[in-house]
Amino acid sequence: MSALEAKPGDAGTPHVELRRVTKRYGAVTAISDLSLTVENGSFTALLGPSGCGKSTLLRMIAGLEQITVGQCFIGGMDVTDMPPAQRRIAMVFQSYALYPHMTVRQNIAFSLSIAGAPRKVQDERALEVARILQLEPYLDRRPAELSGGQRQRVAIGRALVRKPEVFLFDEPLRNLDAKLRVQMRLELAKLHADLGTTMIYVTHDQTEAMTLADRIVVLDKGIISQVGSPLDLYNAPANKFVASFIGSPSMNVFGVDVAGIEGGRATVVLPGGGKARVRVGAGSADAHAVELGVRPEHLSIVDPQDASAALRGVVALIERLGNSTLLYVDTPAGQLIIEGEGNLEAKTGVPVGLTISEAHAHLFGAAGATL
Repeated sequence: MSALEAKPGDAGTPHVELRRVTKRYGAVTAISDLSLTVENGSFTALLGPSGCGKSTLLRMIAGLEQITVGQCFIGGMDVTDMPPAQRRIAMVFQSYALYPHMTVRQNIAFSLSIAGAPRKVQDERALEVARILQLEPYLDRRPAELSGGQRQRVAIGRALVRKPEVFLFDEPLRNLDAKLRVQMRLELAKLHADLGTTMIYVTHDQTEAMTLADRIVVLDKGIISQVGSPLDLYNAPANKFVASFIGSPSMNVFGVDVAGIEGGRATVVLPGGGKARVRVGAGSADAHAVELGVRPEHLSIVDPQDASAALRGVVALIERLGNSTLLYVDTPAGQLIIEGEGNLEAKTGVPVGLTISEAHAHLFGAAGATL
């Protein structure tokens, strides 16, 4: 195993732990009493909208922000008051922050140069990192001669050369165009597969989180809304916030009335008078006014006179994306989005009926929790 591939502990053991962490800026609380365990060798994404506290959380792990209350452990060691340089972490930021007058080789080896490592060691480690990141042909070029994706790989290489126990990424692909983001996602996934190093990745882009991470932490206003695998979050959201944030196009959510609950299923009355039967958990017997959530791909178009139609409406807009078609349908429940096949036949201004895949529908209570 290469020195760059070495990692402490076994897979599945805690590597980074936050214990009841709070971060305050004066009267503003950015993170509130948050506890989180990141397993060794995992790729964990911190996901949420702007201002939810994900970058603040990452910076506290890095030691760039002081924890107001609570503790941070890395590899079982309390690093709460430890300076960043002693935490065996490496951080990659949005901006590449490369030295323009230095070559790729010099940029990658810079931290070793500052530490006084022999020139031979610097060159050997820079070459090893360049091979991993496929940067060998560019070692003697300067940043201005590289593409955005190549510059970001150099920034990653500069972190990798330090042999960190934990990689921290703060929205590293945000400044790249759409095509480069896809390419870099593939390269980051391959890097993690090759190295097996613990990685914590901050993003507001759910596509990045869903495609890269094996575990996603969804944050909302400084607290954790849900932790789970990408498919767990998509198929079994814990609350309305997670359900609405995960998935593109977003989940349709609208108010319904509960007519009755029996055998783990609720009969709900939809706007317009239609009914649906939706699975609910234990403890939902007293629910009455709730909201129903259904993803665009779990709504289907039928003839408006079809008895199976739970809702009826008029097609307001059609978006043809090639592999799929999105219909925006005005209904008594509001404007709903339906996702169908690319060759879906539809015309604007035409009445349609909508059926709901009841097995994939969700009910949310008054506080937003999934019933």
